[in-house]
Amino acid sequence: MSGFRELEIFQLAFDLAVRVHLLSLELPSFEKYETGNQVRRSSKSIYAQIAEGYGRKAYKQDFVKYVTYAQASGDETISHIMIIVKLYPDQPSWQQLLEEYQTLGKRINKYIQYVEKEWKT
Repeated sequence: MSGFRELEIFQLAFDLAVRVHLLSLELPSFEKYETGNQVRRSSKSIYAQIAEGYGRKAYKQDFVKYVTYAQASGDETISHIMIIVKLYPDQPSWQQLLEEYQTLGKRINKYIQYVEKEWKT
């Protein structure tokens, strides 16, 4: 593997963050700067943490730590999307994103398990 951009979890997190960003701009104006800002920041943190961790991949525990941070940012993103889904049920795209972030969280968790078990230090 030549870089973090080839990691499936990075690609998925990046694509979801782009969708979150664009969709958050459709929220009511006051919400763009409240929950919209928070969900944009947490969603972008996921792929950024994966990239930073990959840069430290020579140190297995550092890599695991940053991918774990990415998973935590995913949980934060899910919590922000949950409130958006509750407040704006007429926007079904958010429900779809919620399901996709839950899937991403599972994939990140499996990747952490793989690194912990299979990578040699």
